[in-house]
Amino acid sequence: MKATSEPIFTSGFPLGSSAGLVTAFEWLGQPYRLTRVDMLGEMRTEAYKRLNGRVETPVLITDEGRVLTETIAIALWLEGRDTERRISFEPGTPQADRMHQYLAFLNTGFTGAFYPMWVALEAADATEGEKETLRKFGRSFVALRHEQLEAMIGDSDYLLGNEPTLADAVFAGVARWADFHQAIEPRDYPRIRALRQRIEADPAFRFALAVEDGKPGGGNGAMKGLVPLEDVLRNASRALAA
Repeated sequence: MKATSEPIFTSGFPLGSSAGLVTAFEWLGQPYRLTRVDMLGEMRTEAYKRLNGRVETPVLITDEGRVLTETIAIALWLEGRDTERRISFEPGTPQADRMHQYLAFLNTGFTGAFYPMWVALEAADATEGEKETLRKFGRSFVALRHEQLEAMIGDSDYLLGNEPTLADAVFAGVARWADFHQAIEPRDYPRIRALRQRIEADPAFRFALAVEDGKPGGGNGAMKGLVPLEDVLRNASRALAA
């Protein structure tokens, strides 16, 4: 794809983990644009498959026109842009290593724990008994990962100190799934509960949810406009045909 004036980030809805990275873009404060993607419809089209053959969000079109997929890859791209260290740490430091550890855990074990519950929700041909088995396994996996994360969290306001980082953003995009699936009792995990409340009250996260709802008002000015998905897909098709 051709270079763009600002990177374009696709944000999936409903309940996309992408909301976490929208939050990170806001915390970073550098210019970007957004494209909203309906994960129950638009994402499943042949046109979208040409953008991401795995039929997933998020997708980032960098300002150089490169297509980048996968949450961790995009998070590391943001880390590379963060020269003022607003949402990350100096590469090679113990803090940076610790942040990468959190990112890996959150994007694999923590996020993956919800998979059986999403399958139960979307498996139209499954019996109710099969769905309940999936939900049971899902609740046990989610509880285990919450127990592990609860033990990892220290006494600071955020995962890695008193300021939010990429790790907090990735966490926030997924943590709300526990409410949707009624997977755990939040009071059983007081540190996670406090962290969620702190991030979910943040204007950047509230902006991310407004984007998800199709009402992207507010923000700190870093988001320079919405790009229709049709335009992104059209440009992608042209690039593939060139």
